[in-house]
Amino acid sequence: MQIMACSFWSLQSPGIITSFQKRFFLPGRVCSNDYSNNIVSSSKPQSTHSQRFARNSIEELGEVISKYADPFTTRRMLVSSFFLYLCYYPSRYLSAQALGDPSVTLEEVTPPVFPSGALFPNEERIVQLFEKNTYAVVNIFDVTLRPQLKISGVVEIPEGNGSGVVWDGQGHIVTNYHVIGNALARNPGQGQVVARVNILASEGVQKNFEGKLVGADRAKDLAVLKVEASDDLLKPIKVGESSYLKVGQQCLAIGNPFGFDHTLTVGVISGLNRDIFSQAGVTIGGGIQTDAAINPGNSGGPLLDSKGNLIGINTAIFTQTGTSAGVGFAIPSSTVLRIVPQLIKYGKVVRAGVNVDIAPDLVASQLNVRNGALILQVPGNSAAAKVGLLPTTRGFAGNIILGDIIVAVNNKPVKSKAELDKALDDYNVGDKVVLKIQRGNENLELPITLEENSS
Repeated sequence: MQIMACSFWSLQSPGIITSFQKRFFLPGRVCSNDYSNNIVSSSKPQSTHSQRFARNSIEELGEVISKYADPFTTRRMLVSSFFLYLCYYPSRYLSAQALGDPSVTLEEVTPPVFPSGALFPNEERIVQLFEKNTYAVVNIFDVTLRPQLKISGVVEIPEGNGSGVVWDGQGHIVTNYHVIGNALARNPGQGQVVARVNILASEGVQKNFEGKLVGADRAKDLAVLKVEASDDLLKPIKVGESSYLKVGQQCLAIGNPFGFDHTLTVGVISGLNRDIFSQAGVTIGGGIQTDAAINPGNSGGPLLDSKGNLIGINTAIFTQTGTSAGVGFAIPSSTVLRIVPQLIKYGKVVRAGVNVDIAPDLVASQLNVRNGALILQVPGNSAAAKVGLLPTTRGFAGNIILGDIIVAVNNKPVKSKAELDKALDDYNVGDKVVLKIQRGNENLELPITLEENSS
C-alpha cells in the first residue's frame, strides 16, 4: 500500500498530475487542475450519472490511499496508480469482452447450405470455352528480365509481362512485338532465345521452355517464337474470321494480367476499324475495340468469339491510370493471318508497295501539301519509273517543283503517307492497282504492279 500511497500523493502534487494525466490518463480534454475534475472528455459526451460515478470512484480511491501518502515518487509508482485507476474507471479503449451463448450448439446456429445446381446454358458455354482454350494460351517472360538476388537474400522474380497463343503443332507461339521489346531492342538473330514461355499442361502444371525468335514485325506489333515442346502440350488455337464481326456480339479475352495466369474476362465488341496506338510506337489500322477487361499482361493473348475462335490478338488499352478502363484493343485475325505465316517463312514481312520515297507528313505540310502522299524520289528501273511517276525536283532558279501526289489507291482515298501504307496493306506483291495522281493541275490515273516494299 505504500507504493499506492506514494503514487496518489504524487498525483495531487501541483504540476505532476497534469503531466501524468496527459501522458497516461487523458486521450481527450482536461477540465481543470483538480484531480477530482480531471475526467476524460471523449468525442461522445458522457451522461451526468456516469461522470458522477467516476468522480465518486476517484474520491473513494483518494480516501483509501491518502493515508499512506509518501513524498517520494517514481515512475513505477505512477504506473501502479494508473492501473489502480483503471480498476475504478475502465477506459473505453480497452478491448471489448465477447459475449457467447453456451446454451446453443454449432448446428443450431449454422444455416442450411443449398447445392448450386446446374449452370445456366450461357454459363456452361463460357466455362467450356475457357477450359478448351486455356491450354492454347501461354505466359511469356522477356528473357532480359531475369530473377535478381537482393541483398536480403530474397530472389525477386519479375511479373509476367505478356501472353501468347500456340499457333500450330510445330511449337510456334504468337505474341506482341512489345511483349519481348526489351530483348528485341538488342537486335537478336533468328533462333536466339528472347523469352521464357510457360505452357499449361493437362495436369494443371506450368512447364517452362525457351522461346527462340522466329520473326518480328514492329509495324503490326506481332512476333513469333518457337519452343521445343512435346505434341501433347501444344494445343493450337482455332483461328476465326474478323471480317464478319458485328458491334455488340460477345467476346472473351484470356491472358495473364498482372501475373495472374490464365484469367478470363468477358465483354462485347464495342467498335471496329479503330486505329490502335500500340506500345511498340506504331499505329495499326483496322483494330477491334472491346469492353472485355484487358490489363497489363493481357498483351499477346487471344480475343475469342462466342464459338471460341481467335478473332484478335489483345494489344493495348486506352487508359489514364494504367489499368483497364473498359476500352481495349486487339489486332484483327485478318491481319494476324497475313503477317504470321510470312514471319514463319521469311523471318520478316514482305510488304507490297510502289517503291517510291514518300515525304514525311511534316515535310509535306511545309511544302503546302495537305492531302495525299507526296513522292520525293523515284528509283530508276522501278515499276513506278516505268509507268511515269514523277519525283519532286528543283528548278533552275532553285525553286522546288512538286512531284506527283498519290490521292487514292483503287478509289480508296489517301490523305497521308500512313494512309497510303494502310491502303497497300490489303494487297500482295504482284497485284495490280490503279493510282490516282495529282500532277500540278492535272488528275491522272496510272495502273501499276506492286513490288516488294524495300523501305
